[in-house]
Amino acid sequence: KNIIKRYGVGKTANQVIHGVSADIHDGEFVVIVGPSGCGKSTLLRMVAGLEEVTEGEISIGNRIVNNLEPSERDIAMVFQNYALYPHMSVFDNMAYGLKIAKVPPAEIKARVDKAAKILEIGSFLTRKPRELSGGQRQRVAMGRAIVRQPQVFLFDEPLSNLDAKLRAQTRLEIQKLHRELGITSLFVTHDQVEAMTLAQRMIVMNAGVMEQFGTPEEVYNRPATTFVASFMGSPPMNLLKNAPDAPPGIIVGVRPEHLDIAPTGWALQVEAVEMLGAERLTYGRWLHGAADELVIVRTEESSDVAATGSTLYVTPRAGKIHHFDAQSGQRTEDQP
Repeated sequence: KNIIKRYGVGKTANQVIHGVSADIHDGEFVVIVGPSGCGKSTLLRMVAGLEEVTEGEISIGNRIVNNLEPSERDIAMVFQNYALYPHMSVFDNMAYGLKIAKVPPAEIKARVDKAAKILEIGSFLTRKPRELSGGQRQRVAMGRAIVRQPQVFLFDEPLSNLDAKLRAQTRLEIQKLHRELGITSLFVTHDQVEAMTLAQRMIVMNAGVMEQFGTPEEVYNRPATTFVASFMGSPPMNLLKNAPDAPPGIIVGVRPEHLDIAPTGWALQVEAVEMLGAERLTYGRWLHGAADELVIVRTEESSDVAATGSTLYVTPRAGKIHHFDAQSGQRTEDQP
């Protein structure tokens, strides 16, 4: 609630988190997404107790945890670099926290075996981390968190060291894990695909500010600001200051897939065409008006190819035009 983080004091203080408030439901999977340096990992580390909160309150369940040590917060964290002990077996890595907590050996074995079964790493329990692939190490790190049976899981960019195929596979495993365990989870990433596919709700961060908190559908279909509109979506939403008939002081937003090729409409001079397998991206600039504004049109690969230098007419789809205030970047009313 109203979380603020500053480094330093007085006039030289550097504020990196600006009054973030979010009520996360029990059992919910929430993703914190934003570009590098936006404060998302700092926010997660404050929840974990690894960073002090300058102002505001963090509550887990019914407890305010600001002054509690990480070990007292009933959380488990999965790090980007796995943080496994290289000299220990997979079993001992997963069991280490339980041994420190003096959990009986029989219960430790039962918890580790259960987590290993869920994550399909039962055959690796006697191996050392160096004998495992990156994806297997990440599963061990998740297993170590699972055996703690925490109230909250915290994931800090856990997939960023994996290749694209493994990232997709591990995303599915994390979704399955959440369905089976139902534990409240906070997941930090800079990757919008991870955010859109994993989140029940997401916090979009920019420069220490929470720009929007909502479901993936809300964030994609009704972005609260021009930052959210441009950050969520690939290619990003067209944000146009020079769109025909745009009201004064308004930036018109329209996603590339919501521009349809038509006999008449907005006139663009085609600058480049990119073939991306099942789809095609056409880049154009206004034929009449500001030539410095690029417009992206996304079509299926079966559509006609516009020649470079030719004129292309497009019309925005009904109900898919977004208006943003040019000064504040805040969303205003949608257009029919």
